[in-house]
Amino acid sequence: MEENKLQEEYLQKSKTYKMFMIFGMISIVMIFAGLTSAFIVSKSRKDWLQDFEIPDTFLISTILLLISSLTFWLAKKTIQKGKNSQGMIMLLFTLVLGVLFVIFQFKGFNFLFDKGLVPVGPSGSVTISFLYAFVIVHIAHLFGGFISLLVVIYNHYKQKYKTGQTLGIELSAMYWHFMDFIWLGLFLFFYFFK
Repeated sequence: MEENKLQEEYLQKSKTYKMFMIFGMISIVMIFAGLTSAFIVSKSRKDWLQDFEIPDTFLISTILLLISSLTFWLAKKTIQKGKNSQGMIMLLFTLVLGVLFVIFQFKGFNFLFDKGLVPVGPSGSVTISFLYAFVIVHIAHLFGGFISLLVVIYNHYKQKYKTGQTLGIELSAMYWHFMDFIWLGLFLFFYFFK
């Protein structure tokens, strides 16, 4: 009887936290919707760069982030099955892939700088400013995902997750997948509508 009550409380807590997460994700979508709307309106400017090369490192970083989503999903599934050491390996892979994503994003900035494509200054371009804005705002939000992932890794190391009691992992994975989805959408948007 006591176990049923605890499970019911856990399910209620899970629903509440997931609803808060959804509201937070909606606000993030609104931020990026505002950026993409401003981007579309700005395309009519005379100084808009019509033809420039998106750095290949952005494609590489996109692939890395998508793989990190897979490793996070695998981590969640293995931990829910009680395979803790495999889960930890997948969590660490996710962290490494996330860090590589950020590194490749900044390599993309280096590529743009080398081509003279800068966001501000006399040779600055509004088009490049938008690209920087998309990337920096996404990385800022992904930073929250890194914090969450580090908390999950720490809690998992301390063996705080038990079968049926993985809310922290579920919420963190939900946010991580969402940030992957946002980046994929932004990358495709900028690639095809630049």
